[in-house]
Amino acid sequence: MNPSGLEALIEALRCLPGVGPKSAQRMAYHLLQRDRSGARKLGDSLLHALHAIRHCQRCNTFTESDVCERCASPKRDQSLLCVVETPVDMNMMEQTLAYQGLYYVLMGRISPLDGVGARELGLERVMARALDGLVKEVILATNYTNEGEATAHYLTAMLRPKGIAVTRIARGIPVGGELEYVDSGTLAQALRERKNCVG
Repeated sequence: MNPSGLEALIEALRCLPGVGPKSAQRMAYHLLQRDRSGARKLGDSLLHALHAIRHCQRCNTFTESDVCERCASPKRDQSLLCVVETPVDMNMMEQTLAYQGLYYVLMGRISPLDGVGARELGLERVMARALDGLVKEVILATNYTNEGEATAHYLTAMLRPKGIAVTRIARGIPVGGELEYVDSGTLAQALRERKNCVG
């Protein structure tokens, strides 16, 4: 027996991160009772996104063109390639206004427990992108989780023998942070990665 339209809607909403059965039920009732035009707009937007959005051929992020705006921009530094896990991570890097190079978005990270290895992540595409003759430095900006560290280590092992400079974003005390509120692991890492004072 097929689920009713309401049950199907509730179940569909549960696919969103952090949405359990109760939240999904509340959302479904809200859309049906109070915001049918919003529900229609949401449905139309989802359908349009599924049909129009694909992966950039150069950096793998989401775009509606074959090549995204960043990759097509002549203003970006072609010699720098920053590797991130997700499009959200790329957007965070952009918000710093401190980086003007190009990106490669992995759309994940190596995670053996989840069955994601180098092949599933498509790391051969990262290699092809990094070895295009223009890239001089690959900046690894994967997260400082076990999986992010494993991904960075794997990429370093792949790229260094090819003569490409490979760097890793630093970690340590956040700007405006106070030592008494920083965890000991972060503080230890900041101590190990200390730099000469300029001045």
